[in-house]
Parts: sequence; C-alpha cells; structure tokens
Amino acid sequence: MKLERSLGFWEVTLMSVGIILGAGVYVLIGEASGLSGNGLWISFIFAAVVASFTGLSYAELSSRFPEAGAEYVYVEHSFGKNFAWIVGWLIIAGSIIGAATVAIGFANYFSALFKTPIVTIALAVLVVCGIILIIGVKETAAFTILFTLIEAAGLFVIIAIGLPYFGTVNYLEFAEGMKGVIEAGVLIFFGYIGFESITRLASETKDPERNIPRAIIFSIIITTIIYILVGISAVSVVSWQQLSQSEAPLAIVAQQIFGENSFIILSAIALFSTFNTVLVMLLSGSRIIYGIAEKKALPKFFLIVSKKTLTPWVSIICVIGIATVFLIFGNIKTVANLTNFTIFATFILVNSSLIYLRIKKPISSGFRVPLSIKNIPILPVFGIITSFFMIINLSYDVLLIGLVLIIVGFIVHFLLIRYDNLKEL
Repeated sequence: MKLERSLGFWEVTLMSVGIILGAGVYVLIGEASGLSGNGLWISFIFAAVVASFTGLSYAELSSRFPEAGAEYVYVEHSFGKNFAWIVGWLIIAGSIIGAATVAIGFANYFSALFKTPIVTIALAVLVVCGIILIIGVKETAAFTILFTLIEAAGLFVIIAIGLPYFGTVNYLEFAEGMKGVIEAGVLIFFGYIGFESITRLASETKDPERNIPRAIIFSIIITTIIYILVGISAVSVVSWQQLSQSEAPLAIVAQQIFGENSFIILSAIALFSTFNTVLVMLLSGSRIIYGIAEKKALPKFFLIVSKKTLTPWVSIICVIGIATVFLIFGNIKTVANLTNFTIFATFILVNSSLIYLRIKKPISSGFRVPLSIKNIPILPVFGIITSFFMIINLSYDVLLIGLVLIIVGFIVHFLLIRYDNLKEL
C-alpha cells in the first residue's frame, strides 16, 4: 500500500515556512544584533542568499526525483548506495535528535509557565506528535499550518509595533562594520534551516515535480520578508545594544505595548512554535525511513502503511521511540549541535550530487538552477563552500561525535547487508 497524495502547493509551502520560522528567530536576533547593529536587515538578506544556494539545488533535484527518499535518492543516483546510505543515516539521526532537543525546549517554556517536570512534558509532546502523525498527513498538515499562522502572528505583532518607528534610526549603523554584518548572517543562517524537509513529502504531494520546487523557493522568500521586517522593527523600537544584552530580545520589543505580559504572550507563541518544529521533524524523519526502505536499504517492515490512515505507522513509532531515549540527557546542547553537523554534511552531498548529475546525466526538463559555466552550475558550488564553512565553525566535540556517528552508520550499513545476504541463503 502506498502513501496518499493529499498535499497541495500552499500546504507544503506553509509547512516549510513553519519549520523555517521555528523558535530560532526569537533567540538568534539578540546575539545577531550585537554583531550587525542596525544593519540586522542586511544580515537576514545575506543569510537568505546563502540558504538559497542549497535551496535551489534541492528544488532542481526534487523536480527530477520526486520521491520520499529525497536526499538518499539524489545521492544514490550520483555517488551510489554507500554514500546514499550515509546521507540517509545522517538525516534520520538529525531528525530524531533535533526532535528530542526541541521537545525539551518546549518543556522548558511549559515549565516556566506551569512549573511542570521537563522530561515528562517532553515525553508527552513526542507521544502527542506521534498520534497526530499516525492519524494522517492531511491532519498533520492542518496542525502545522495552524501553528505556523500563530508563529507568524507573533512576528507580525513585532512588525506592527515597529511600523510607527520605521525611519527613526540609521539602518546603516553597524556594530562591527560589514564583518559583523556577515558574521551575524552566518549565525542567522541557522534560522533558515528546514526548507529541505518538505522534499521528503514528495510521495504525499500532488504534482510534486512542480509543487515541491516552488514551495522551497516561496518559503525562503516568505520567511526572508518576515525576517527583514522583524529585524528593522526590532532595532527601530529598541537599540541594538539593548537587544544584544537580552535573553528574550523580542520580549523587550513587545513590552512597549504589552508591558510585563509580553513574557507570557511570547512564551505561549514559543510553545506553538516548538511543538510545530517537533511535529515536522518527526514527520520528516519517518518519511525518510519509509523512502530508504522503498529503495530496499532498510527492512521492508518500515514500508507498512495503515489501511485506514495511509500513514507509515511503523516508521513513525520507530522515530518516536528512539527520540524518547535522548530525553534522558535533559540538557543536550552539545548533542543538539550534532543536528547542525548532519544538516551541513547533507547539504555538501546534495550540492555535489547536482553538480555530478548536470555533468554526467544532464536533462532539460523540470526546474533548473540558474547560472552555469558549461555544464557546471555555479550556485551549488557556493552551497558546498558555505556548508564547509559552517561545519568547520562547529566545536571539536561536535565534530568528533559527528565522525563517530558516520562510523556507526557504516557499521549499521554493513550489518544490514550481511542480514540481507543471510536471508538469501
């Protein structure tokens, strides 16, 4: 039984917007403003351009290979099954670890409001998300879109507060010159991660060859416009010096209207935002497992689909179960950064795959990344360079754990091959 194609263009676009917005901007904007000053809006543009390098590669590859396996499929067609397995392994690990981390983030916000135990609430979030995912992808999309609108509403409130102040400061006043603006852009780039997740919904999207690439491009454009307006509003209402020293930078902007109640309001919005991120990460993780199983690189029981809800319930339960294990670490900041390692390593392989396919297996149909020299697309080259730059700026312990994760991935791959060989005897 196959997955049902029930998602339209705007549904996948809003799901992508939801995971990109996430909770990151509520925190990142403070530290970024300390680097960029009033030039925060330029940093958002810089980050958007960098994200677009890889985003456009995903758009072309998803148009060419509209399958749930997404990155696994792209890399398999270019560098073979071994590299494909590693990229699939990294995505599965990143989705599970990321979901567990953000679930703890949700529990921290919830605990601040209601004094509840963190691990218990984080576990409850994972279970509730699992139930929603099993009920159906259409229902999951409905939740995601609703929560995305709530997330966006919080940012629109910040923009509305700032509108009367637009033009009251010099937006070319930089804290540390253009160097600081670029450094802030690198930091803000983490606020754009998530656009790649919707490529794993290709098997459940109508006309995926057309809708997935458009959704990636539209979601990056939409979030960039929102981010720029939020950045301008924030530095217009409160000085960048104040923003940079605050643990809740947008809360001090909201205080201009809501007073002390701004903490409660933004914490409530953060609850919706973090829940939304957990939901989409688990959705993405379960679909990449399903997609890899379709390619016979994982046991076929991961292909079991509910006859009633048409969702891969075995894959969903798998990602939920493993994510709960990571909750025992409580504060897993170092492990959480491993998610970033998995994402940038994947970006390098995805951009490399597009370059390889353009040279070795060119086609003229579907979406194509612009700007090429002969058969070599230029933007994916920039995508590789920027991804390497992001990786080398991670801490040594994260790089070490990432290396161990890759080695474990090879071991698991070897064991699965042995298992398949034994079955054939």
